[in-house]
Amino acid sequence: MKKLNLGCGKDIRKGYVNLDTVKLKGVDVVQDLEKFPWSLKNNEFDEVYCDNVLEHLSDIIKPMEELWRITKNGGKIIVKVPIFPSVWAATDPTHRSFYSYVTFNYFREGDGLNYYSKARFKILKRKIEFGRYTQLWNTGIMEWLVNLCEMTKKIYYFYFSFLIPASSLYVELEPIKK
Repeated sequence: MKKLNLGCGKDIRKGYVNLDTVKLKGVDVVQDLEKFPWSLKNNEFDEVYCDNVLEHLSDIIKPMEELWRITKNGGKIIVKVPIFPSVWAATDPTHRSFYSYVTFNYFREGDGLNYYSKARFKILKRKIEFGRYTQLWNTGIMEWLVNLCEMTKKIYYFYFSFLIPASSLYVELEPIKK
């Protein structure tokens, strides 16, 4: 199984091809993620791990198309991004794009808003995370309650996220190629 740690920074993972824009110790591939297409082969990876990477890119659609291109049909893409309206989404001056609970819906088959791209994904898992910076309400109960089912996630996101903001969104995607 071939795995990619996209935008790894100093988080070098054993058993992964570690890719970053800077040649740090342990980085296997140096790649500017703003230059398309990426220098990776079609259908090269079974799994791609993106932890706090995509929000640093100026576009959402092109990186999603590249993730779709380089991941095998039936593979898995794990994405973690700061969730809007979290203060962490806008605090870092290097963040260039924002992700909401529904951003990845735009790449689903059958979604009425999927006309921006031909890349299609099945959302395998989607979880709202509260993280270490939200200690006041991060007893574990809040995260459990919010992620109880799809309806509680939507109720939280659309009605309460500005009152009790989460820190990040965790999503697992499967590319759909026909």
